[in-house]
Amino acid sequence: MHAKSSQKDSPALDALTFKMHSSQKEPNKVASFSAGENKPSDLLRVFYEGFIAGGFAGVVVEAALYPIDTIKTRLQAAQGGGKIILKDLYSGLAGNLAGVLPASAIFVGVYEPTKQKLLKSFPENLSAVAHLTAGAIGGAASSLVRVPTEVIKQRLQTGQFASAPDAVRLIVAKEGFKGLYVGYGSFLLRDLPFDAIQFCIYEQIRIGYRLAARRDLNDPENAIIGAFAGAITGAITTPLDVIKTRLMVQGSANQYKGICDCVRTIVKEEGSHALLKGIGPRVLWIGIGGSIFFGVLERTKQILAQKRPPSQNSTPFKDQL
Repeated sequence: MHAKSSQKDSPALDALTFKMHSSQKEPNKVASFSAGENKPSDLLRVFYEGFIAGGFAGVVVEAALYPIDTIKTRLQAAQGGGKIILKDLYSGLAGNLAGVLPASAIFVGVYEPTKQKLLKSFPENLSAVAHLTAGAIGGAASSLVRVPTEVIKQRLQTGQFASAPDAVRLIVAKEGFKGLYVGYGSFLLRDLPFDAIQFCIYEQIRIGYRLAARRDLNDPENAIIGAFAGAITGAITTPLDVIKTRLMVQGSANQYKGICDCVRTIVKEEGSHALLKGIGPRVLWIGIGGSIFFGVLERTKQILAQKRPPSQNSTPFKDQL
């Protein structure tokens, strides 16, 4: 198996290489392994492979878990003792996939080369900071697509519109173009920490696991680590998700004047426990989603790596252990 930058089996291989560098008896191998990362063509290839793998993984996980996400959204949007409707759970899926595909592609496409550049800039013991920062940058880049997609999806899930085209047309007509970006601040407040924490947990566990096992991880192991990272991050960020949902589904009514007002209103009218609404479906959804996403992501990157010309591959990872 070959390993280089966004390697076929390792999104965390750069950090792992740094760790191995201090323990290997053959440092020249590791040095030559990392040296090629400075080439612009390498970063472009990493972006391309991340773009393709991220887009495919995002579509697969969104299609598989959309009903759970719909239930979570309806739980969070319901105020007081409102009933939760358990029908039309795939409402808005097609339109959402049209946004998820480019958003996931942009995220991973930006995350991978950014991570590699940061790993070379940070000391070995700060690799987690590199992963956190790269995750936040990737999330910020993809937010330009993710926010309108999320607004339309959640309006469809709560039954406000019949189709994605209708949602876009009516939102723009009633609220202006800015209506597609309502809740943008709360979205960033939730998703930048979420992306950063989830990918950092995933990458750090993979680094430790591979150093201990001294081998590449298999698909089930990638999936288990992805599920753990997703579930933990999903639970931590649930209050931020509730706030984001309330702001995005309020429409032109403008019930909330902003993030702080939303928090005060929810706590005052429904109690602080309302900030944890939907935590069960959210943890389930993101835990399973993390398993599927990272499993598909790693497998797709392996397939893409196998299609590289031999000149773009370097010393086999197993030979460096």
